[in-house]
Amino acid sequence: MTDALKRVPLTLLEIVYGVYVLVVFLTFGLSAFVAVLLPLGIKARRHIAHFAGRAFFAVAGLRLRVIDEQLLPTGPCVVVANHASYLDGIVLKAALPARFSFVIKKEFSRVPLAGLLLRRIGSEFVDRFNRHAGGMDARRLLKAADAGQALAFFPEGTFLAEPGLGKFHSGAFTIAARVDLPVVPLVIKGTRSILPSGRFLPRPGRIDIQVLPSIGPMRDMKSSEAVAHTRDLAHARILAELGEPDLSSTDGIAALQSRRS
Repeated sequence: MTDALKRVPLTLLEIVYGVYVLVVFLTFGLSAFVAVLLPLGIKARRHIAHFAGRAFFAVAGLRLRVIDEQLLPTGPCVVVANHASYLDGIVLKAALPARFSFVIKKEFSRVPLAGLLLRRIGSEFVDRFNRHAGGMDARRLLKAADAGQALAFFPEGTFLAEPGLGKFHSGAFTIAARVDLPVVPLVIKGTRSILPSGRFLPRPGRIDIQVLPSIGPMRDMKSSEAVAHTRDLAHARILAELGEPDLSSTDGIAALQSRRS
């Protein structure tokens, strides 16, 4: 049997599995969407989305493991994670406690159904390209953090097709410094191989979420110094645990802006 023929059954199995996962995702996604439209409080709606995320991964056969979860502070904090796949947002919703609010690019607010679901669970949307709108979004996030909200960011702002950890933008770290919150680096492994950029159907795989020790708050530093210190230290710690190339010279947001213009 030729190598090409040997690869056919595996490819067919991957397609069947991918379609199955897509059906599972749509089933739990639509169920969660209907549930969060009910006249419930934000806490209940977040718990529904958290449960739906965990159930999705369990039924899809994608093992989700959180390592050193006890390192997550019980109070307000800013979580920053690497970004490698469209699965990452669902991973964080399933892995982190339901109390977290997720900071998401504003483009998702315009996606039918998904945008409404994200708004109903208290997600915060940020404009990555309009400086004035982005400034207003940042002020809103500062108020949320100052009120005790735990926030989760992807500081790369987007994900790149090639493996590696891109440049970290300062937004998450500025908020943490301004409100004296600890920054918690978090490493997501496995999502890039399961659903890489450009692939529609996921492959089987395992997802590990490694929680790293908190950084700060840096009360003995000037705000600008604290921002740079926590940003660079979080990037270094995530990079060391991730084991992928350092692409900090690559700015995914700038590349997207260039393509848009």
